[in-house]
Amino acid sequence: MPANLNKPVVLVGMMGSGKSAVGKALAEILDVSFLDSDDALTRAANMSISEIFERDGEAFFRARETEVIDRLLTGTPAIVSTGGGAYMSQRNRDLISEKAVSVWLKADLELLWSRVKHKTTRPLLRTDNPKRTLEEIYHARTPVYAGADLAVDARPEYSIEDMAEAVIKTLTDAKIVGAS
Repeated sequence: MPANLNKPVVLVGMMGSGKSAVGKALAEILDVSFLDSDDALTRAANMSISEIFERDGEAFFRARETEVIDRLLTGTPAIVSTGGGAYMSQRNRDLISEKAVSVWLKADLELLWSRVKHKTTRPLLRTDNPKRTLEEIYHARTPVYAGADLAVDARPEYSIEDMAEAVIKTLTDAKIVGAS
């Protein structure tokens, strides 16, 4: 029997936690749309996140991000992936709480670093010491992510499909996903 998604599911967590990859797998398994707030924002702006940060600054980016998240949470339930900083905004947390269920993809610092250390697409890590920057962001954000409705531990040995199945089990246990 196909699964029935009762409300949008918003994946939150640090850069490198797997929000996009796991989100796509979840959407495919649940036969719902996958929506990525960063992708929607870059399409609307016709520039990369790095370019938006450089040209308009982080505050401008965050305001547009909130508009996009609000729009993505309206309509048919879907899997929504957000940027790592999106959940830091109280306005975004309120929107997500009102319209969806939040799922924190909880990855430890070493796993995150192993996934992002060679990427050049992370504007917040363009510093003299990107690992230390990641640690600072991690320690600042973890207490906020902990306020998500649900949490699923990311494990180094998990494939994308394993992680998607772990999220589905958590959603099923929370009665967000049920048989249709």
